[in-house]
Amino acid sequence: MKDSLIIALDFPNKGQVREFLEPFENEQLFVKVGMELFYAEGPSIIEELKKQNHKIFLDLKLHDIPNTVKSAMKVLASLDCDLVNVHAAGGSEMMSAALEGLESGTAPGQKRPCCIAVTQLTSTSEIQVKLEQQIEVGLQESVLNYAKLAQGSGLDGVVCSPHEASFIHCQLGAEFLTVTPGIRPADSGHQDQKRTATPEFAREQGISAIVVGRPITRAINPLESYLKIKNAWKGVYQ
Repeated sequence: MKDSLIIALDFPNKGQVREFLEPFENEQLFVKVGMELFYAEGPSIIEELKKQNHKIFLDLKLHDIPNTVKSAMKVLASLDCDLVNVHAAGGSEMMSAALEGLESGTAPGQKRPCCIAVTQLTSTSEIQVKLEQQIEVGLQESVLNYAKLAQGSGLDGVVCSPHEASFIHCQLGAEFLTVTPGIRPADSGHQDQKRTATPEFAREQGISAIVVGRPITRAINPLESYLKIKNAWKGVYQ
């Protein structure tokens, strides 16, 4: 899990995923399956990706009453994903229930999927936190509060922006996972994400894993873009 580059497979169907993955046949990847793809294809897309020996982050951001999340996680555990997540805003009871569901749904002798909590989306701004969510503390303090709740509930880490990861590690320890979307090469646009950073910045911050989507999936040469970003993330320069 540590030092992983996770490719966001933000595609609407299995056919486009297959086409995208063709140049990567010699690479064992860590990929993210989000709501669009999972809702279109269901568990079969997970099964297909696992057959190709890829690691999977199933990014469904569960947020519901504790019992519902527990039952859903029990089902998701059977899919053999490596990483799943919930929304920290659901509260500590819900997060604890998510872990219970994962543990009860994991086959005997198998390791349960890692479970992390979304703190604040990378599309969220300081103004939105104050005016729309009506949270009295600032964005960074809000993220840290959610991270503390997640750790106290037994979760393995959080989803946060690259700009909050080092602060979280200082407060909660280096082993607490920080998974950060919003990673973009310096020459790439921000699109709809506000709190973004380069792979080099992410490495300097000690981030556990980065999630990269459009700079790879929409690139003219996805494999070349993947390798370039991966090298920047690993600190390998040729």
